[in-house]
Amino acid sequence: MIPILLRKALTLTATTVLGLALTNPTAYADHDNNTLIPNNSRLNDSLVQGVYILQHRAGCTNDVNLNPQLNQAAQWHAVDLMNNRALDGDIGTDGSTPQDRANAAGFPGNVTETVTINPALSISSMELITRLHDDPASLAMMQDCSHSVMGVWSENSLDRTVVVALYGSPDREVPVISPNDPNPDYDASDELEHGMNWLPWILRGVFPAPAYPPQ
Repeated sequence: MIPILLRKALTLTATTVLGLALTNPTAYADHDNNTLIPNNSRLNDSLVQGVYILQHRAGCTNDVNLNPQLNQAAQWHAVDLMNNRALDGDIGTDGSTPQDRANAAGFPGNVTETVTINPALSISSMELITRLHDDPASLAMMQDCSHSVMGVWSENSLDRTVVVALYGSPDREVPVISPNDPNPDYDASDELEHGMNWLPWILRGVFPAPAYPPQ
């Protein structure tokens, strides 16, 4: 079972919503604060935050942040997996390994990788972390204290969601992107979630709605 602290920390939002997907069949994470194009930044960031919690429960004291070079390497493989349905693991159509892609992106250090494929429009952050947590090899990667930076990229269409996560051990200082940015990547799915939280209160005739949705 996933630790209660981690369960509470994860949001249960999906990578995108059906209405948006019908007009824009793919969604991705770009961290450009575009409010109109749906993307998966919150899903990806929640995985980094989950890894941080798992590492600290295992006794680690380091921080865990995203790295743009590993994000690039993760994106390459996620797009490859999305476009080539026969792929289902770490090896790309060109025969590249996770380390090959990290090297090509300019990352100075060793990496490992997890790949999660869901045959549906989306995957929630809870389902994603549960799958990884329940796989011993993936859990060992997430709990490795040397993995201080990550790259996470997800792509999705109506019948396939792909999440690629790279876990890096840099041998020198590297640029980072904090998943706890006070100005997170924000899109229309946030407005939908906000509206759904308010709806039960509005139906009860309570306006304005309290800060927390009814249980």
